[in-house]
Amino acid sequence: MTDTAATPPADRLARIQEFLLVCDQFKQITRQNYLTDGSRRETDAEHTWHMALYALLLKDEIGFEVDIAKVLSLVLTHDLVEIHAGDTFAYDDVGREGQAAREAEAAVKLFGLLPPDLRDKVHGWWTEFEAGETPEARYARALDRLQAFAQNVMSGGKSWHEHGVTRTRTFSRMQEALDSDPTLRLLVERLYGRADREKSWVPEPGQA
Repeated sequence: MTDTAATPPADRLARIQEFLLVCDQFKQITRQNYLTDGSRRETDAEHTWHMALYALLLKDEIGFEVDIAKVLSLVLTHDLVEIHAGDTFAYDDVGREGQAAREAEAAVKLFGLLPPDLRDKVHGWWTEFEAGETPEARYARALDRLQAFAQNVMSGGKSWHEHGVTRTRTFSRMQEALDSDPTLRLLVERLYGRADREKSWVPEPGQA
C-alpha cells in the first residue's frame, strides 16, 4: 500500500514535472563548437554530459579536494538558462556585451517554474558557478573551458576557422583553466600542442 503521508503535494510535483519538460529544450540549443568528427555542431545537453564525465574522471587527478556531488550539480545547471537566453559564442564580443543581463533574466524565468525551495537551490547552483569562487565552481568552470577547447582542437578548428579565431584570441578564454590546477594545465597545453601541429588556428594578422 502506498504511504500517502509521504507523497509530495500534487502541485509541487506538477511544478517539478513542468520544469523538467521545459528542460527538454536544452537538447535543442546548438553551440558553435562541433562534434570531434566535424559532422555537426554539438548541443548544450551534449556539452553538459561531456563536462560531467570530465568531472568524474579527473576529480582524483587534480590537486585539490572537491565535493563531486556539488560539482555535478553546478555542471548540470550551468547552461540551463540558455533555454531562454540562447547560446553566446565565447568569441562573439558584441553578443557577450549583454550576456550577463540576458542570462540573469532567463534564470529568474526558468528556475521560477520550480517550488520555492528547489527554485532557490537550483538558482544558487547557477549563481555559484557564475561567481567561480568555491573549489567546486573553479573546477566546473575550468572543465567548461577544457571541454569546449578540446572539441575545437579535435574537430580541426572548424569553428575557429568559421569565426576567425586566432591562437592569441584563445588565451584569455583558457587562462581560467590554465590557472586552476597543474593537471588541467597539462591537458590544455597538450591540446595547444596538437592544435599547433595541425594548424587548427586562423593565422595571426600579418602571418601567411
